[in-house]
Amino acid sequence: MSRTEVKIFEGNLTANSTARFAVVVSRFNHFITERLLDGALDAFRRHGISEDQVTVAWVPGAWEIPVVAKRLAGSGQFTAIIGVGAVIRGSTDHYEHVAGEAAKGLAQVATSTGVPALNAVLATDNLEQAIERAGSKQGNKGFEVACAAIEMANLMEQLPPA
Repeated sequence: MSRTEVKIFEGNLTANSTARFAVVVSRFNHFITERLLDGALDAFRRHGISEDQVTVAWVPGAWEIPVVAKRLAGSGQFTAIIGVGAVIRGSTDHYEHVAGEAAKGLAQVATSTGVPALNAVLATDNLEQAIERAGSKQGNKGFEVACAAIEMANLMEQLPPA
């Protein structure tokens, strides 16, 4: 059997005009999360997504992202959801719990609702690493994850219904 004989599904960076995206953003560490949000909005704009196709919801911190993401996913109004946050290591293990639960919560949203829920919650050792991932040396994670959301929306449209 060759690849030409196999049905292959693959998304691309083209979303149709009915695609709707939600970005759930943590206010905690807002100096980082605002840059991540700007990156996500830039990616949507550059790939032809209009402003009326994007909804932003602000939450207090990364811990609260999954519950709002689940509500939005369950509404049936969104094609993909992005969680945006910045958890920076401190002197306690609180960092590990918050970052891990935010990631696990977004994964549960995706698997329980069938709506892609993508993780742009940074988990860094220090502020410098967060800045690097929010538009400095290592690009902008918000931009990258928004591109992944567009690709997932495109892919999900191609797949057979559940």
